[in-house]
Amino acid sequence: MTTVNALSEIAALMGDPARAAMLSLLMDGRAHTASDLALSAGVTAQTASGHLGRMADAGLLAARAQGRNRFYRLASPDVAHAIESLMALAGTRAPPASKAAAWRRDPDLRFCRTCYDHLAGQVGIAVTDSLTQHGHLEPKRSRDWKLTPSGEVFCARVGVDLGGARRASTRHFARQCLDWSERRPHISGALGAAIADTFFKKGWAEKLRRGRTVRLTDSGRRALVGTFGATL
Repeated sequence: MTTVNALSEIAALMGDPARAAMLSLLMDGRAHTASDLALSAGVTAQTASGHLGRMADAGLLAARAQGRNRFYRLASPDVAHAIESLMALAGTRAPPASKAAAWRRDPDLRFCRTCYDHLAGQVGIAVTDSLTQHGHLEPKRSRDWKLTPSGEVFCARVGVDLGGARRASTRHFARQCLDWSERRPHISGALGAAIADTFFKKGWAEKLRRGRTVRLTDSGRRALVGTFGATL
């Protein structure tokens, strides 16, 4: 059972503006150097090192050394899920969102982005809506999705690696992740990651070199309509 002190510690770590900026950058699913994270937070390298060390000790980040650099990434999909949920909660404080809101500054980010290792934004929601409307996916309790028999057939036909997703025994298979810009749940977990991987491998979507924004290609737009039967 989570103690009040443990909850308070994690909340305090995430609540610091500099650490929140670092966690937001790491939501792109990539590993970043301490210097990159310091730049994103607007702090010195020494200050960033202290922040990163505290978050790693608390289990929010995983670190590895490579040459002269030390790379950091989110420790688990559960950490990413918590951050995305906090972003969605923060977005409800001032509806409609102010002109300074992230998705108004960058509509591409709201359209399609990575949420750790799965698709989010309007495209992520469109895929989720399509799968539910066609009976391929059903809510399972309050936090998960259930892939139906027709969903199994559909994913196999599209080329989603369900076997690999099921072998990822250390994580949830199909999780409901509250989308911070759309404020509805999209698909996360191993299934969400497998669907995103299919989009990238088939050339339907492309990650940009920096940030979380994902570009949906022309073939990806056609696949959304023709293969998924989705609308944006």
